Amino acid sequence: MTGLQHLFARYEYKWLVAVAFTFGVFMDMLDTTILNVALPALSSEFNASTETLQWVITGFLLSLAISVPASGWIGDRFGSKRTFLASVGSFVVASALCGLAWSIESLIFFRVIQGIGGGLMTPVGMAMLYRAFSVQERARASAILTIPTSIAPIVGPLLGGYLVDTASWRWVFFINLPIGVVAFVFAWYALREHREASVGRFDPWGFILAGAGLSGALLALTRWPKHGASDPAIWALGLGSIACFVLLVIVERRTPSPMIDLGLFRDRMFRIGIATAFVANAVVSGVMFLMPLYLQQIRGFSAFDSGLATFTQTLGALVMTQFTARTYTRLGPRRNLLIGLSGMAITTAMLVWLGLETDLWWVRTLLFFRGTFNAFIFISAQSSAYARLPREKIGLAASVYQMQRQVGSAPCGLVGGTRCSRHAGTKPTRKQSPPQRHDEGPKPADSSGTAARPGRDRLNRCVGRIAALSQ
Repeated sequence: MTGLQHLFARYEYKWLVAVAFTFGVFMDMLDTTILNVALPALSSEFNASTETLQWVITGFLLSLAISVPASGWIGDRFGSKRTFLASVGSFVVASALCGLAWSIESLIFFRVIQGIGGGLMTPVGMAMLYRAFSVQERARASAILTIPTSIAPIVGPLLGGYLVDTASWRWVFFINLPIGVVAFVFAWYALREHREASVGRFDPWGFILAGAGLSGALLALTRWPKHGASDPAIWALGLGSIACFVLLVIVERRTPSPMIDLGLFRDRMFRIGIATAFVANAVVSGVMFLMPLYLQQIRGFSAFDSGLATFTQTLGALVMTQFTARTYTRLGPRRNLLIGLSGMAITTAMLVWLGLETDLWWVRTLLFFRGTFNAFIFISAQSSAYARLPREKIGLAASVYQMQRQVGSAPCGLVGGTRCSRHAGTKPTRKQSPPQRHDEGPKPADSSGTAARPGRDRLNRCVGRIAALSQ
């Protein structure tokens, strides 16, 4: 036994798993959110078209969609520690290659490799986490899960903008190296191997249909913002995706050892946890995509100031995490979810009152309380989903849970990536106009006799989309 292993032996194993999981998942989610701000620099560096540049994001998401369904079986068959180390190692190597990319084609290829590692890392790490904690402590495991998933989406854009402005777009990928190396070394010495003795044979049809269904849905969502509902390719991809999912249900119900274990949905707690998390992921991702648009494009704040404003939602979630984990055992999942969903609905509805003159501290306060209610929802949904599952089913359940999370948050993430890629390579042609003083009188009317107010029109469209998400 090495010196590091002697050191780690002093601590409970569940906390070692929690640390390894937090490092790995934080790196994965940081990379997912940090890249958007670097798209203009990539377009300028490689002289890439919008359609080509979009594949830097889409290629990663497609490989993620293909690898996530197989993650549970791979971890059970080859061992959770070995799979986690392989996913972290491949992610780090692919990140280094992305930073060294010499063309847009090579960057896309390395992003696909990176997505494979990311698709395995989160569900396998989640399975290790819930195996290490007892059934009574799974609310605490869910609280740990909220740390990287809350911090990374806020830190990513801030750090990405800083690195692009002060260093190079290549550091958007190189930043993963120190985090990944620490995660790999820690997991190598701290984690124990775990294999499931009852794992079945590889299910090729389940793998193909699940990967094709998710990929088709993501591609359809990618084309939607630019081409709209009139694009035949969107209908073909969407209907093909639905057909794959229908066939998946039929095939997996007849397979002795399915890759996507639909028998998990016989558990009422699992069904409720999955459905609640799906809806919450869609709403949270939607608002967190629209809020920077409101702050930056309509209010004229910098990306850094926008990030500081939205960071209060993460702060609220972190402050409430431990309290929610304790109330879960006292109040139960139903009451916790009722508190969280009611609070999310109220705070989302209140976003409709945001205007051009709304004080920024009101925005920060609203997002802070929204974050506290998010903690109630996600901790309760995750804990209830795994509450009654036997240990041998946790790996397969983690892959299903990650699939719903991917699908639930994908629409707004893909729309955001598409919007960023449309503006890649362009710079503002004029400076942001200063806010109008109250004593300056109304702005001059345009030729039609109406006051020009493009910012307010964009605001109305933005808050309308936010309100629609809350319904």
